Amino acid sequence: MKTLSTLSAALLAVMLAGCGSSGAGAVAAVPVATTARTAAALYPSYNTNPAPADATGMSHNAQQIAASIRIGWNVGNTMEAIGGETAWENPQVSNALIQAVKKAGFNAIRLPVSWDQYADQKTGQISATWLNRVKQVVQYCVDNDMYVLVNVHWDGGWLERNVTSDKKDAVNAKQKAFWEQIATTLRDFDEHVMFASANEPGAPNASAAAILMSYHQTFVDAVRATGGRNAYRVLVVQGPDTDIDKTVKLMRTLPADKLPGRMMAEIHFYGPYNFVMMEKEETWGNPVYYWGAGNHSKTDAKHNPTGGEEVFVDAQFANLKRKFVDKGIPVVLGEFSAMRRKNLTGDALALHLKSRNDYHTHVVKAAVANGVLPFYWDVGVTDGIFDRKTTLVRDRQTLDAVMAGLPAK
Repeated sequence: MKTLSTLSAALLAVMLAGCGSSGAGAVAAVPVATTARTAAALYPSYNTNPAPADATGMSHNAQQIAASIRIGWNVGNTMEAIGGETAWENPQVSNALIQAVKKAGFNAIRLPVSWDQYADQKTGQISATWLNRVKQVVQYCVDNDMYVLVNVHWDGGWLERNVTSDKKDAVNAKQKAFWEQIATTLRDFDEHVMFASANEPGAPNASAAAILMSYHQTFVDAVRATGGRNAYRVLVVQGPDTDIDKTVKLMRTLPADKLPGRMMAEIHFYGPYNFVMMEKEETWGNPVYYWGAGNHSKTDAKHNPTGGEEVFVDAQFANLKRKFVDKGIPVVLGEFSAMRRKNLTGDALALHLKSRNDYHTHVVKAAVANGVLPFYWDVGVTDGIFDRKTTLVRDRQTLDAVMAGLPAK
């Protein structure tokens, strides 16, 4: 089995090496990532009752599951909130909320989760109460026939801010301890449940990308070792910074796996920054309030875009298709959304909102056209699509814009 795993991963590395990012040239093949041998040093093993492999309800591979995911929604700023599930002003996730999300047209949930704040810092043991709470929310999703992607989110930055050689052993140890517990707790769910290694791991260069790959390898090995349905579960690994350009350039292989075809890659898309996230003027540039053909202001040229519009978005997702999707590796767009400007009124606000709607529609359309699975990032409170307390749709414009990017059923 080890020989088959290594061979499959080696072939995958060669396939991924077949194309590079725009302007970066071809990406050379690199050796297959290997398991970090020191990952068990700091914490006890939490894989205390591995189960025999169980393929029941796990018949579809990553490509087949990707074909079944229409569009996803993030339960953002909730279960990953530092200080507790309600610390960032959102209510606890309810079954009624998941039902409302499904009714609105989404068929997949990305569940960002914090774990480290619920763990004993000496032993790495996660609170059983928290593990069971996450399991309860996952059950809501599965009961409503939705796919759900469970991750280790920012979580205080223990992984994503420590993709460095001096932290490598400590991070791999915690990664192994956490995923043994998470995977064991969620082991009995069928293929509707997927696991994601991290969130937005900082890896700006090839050396850091290699260290990040060791974290992903530890994740894969820890999950698979728990057995049961986890032996067949689809796993998702994040590119460097989940940035499209860096991922296309630096993600030259996927972790080795015992079973081929059960892995996806993940990126996020918050571009162009000036339109999507930039809040105030800087010496190097201005925030952009308007976006897209036909949406440039005739009275506020200072805040019109000078690039980063439809052609840019299309090129970004086309690069992902060439590098991954065309090679049989599905890609998850784990987060995307553009901020709503609150300093505008009148015609300027109307044009901004139209720009924002057109942006969301185009991102979804471009992602889907290139085989990428879009998950809208929603922070809830007063800025989300849903009023999470009543579960009613609050922002119909954004919901309609996101759905407008999808092909007709």
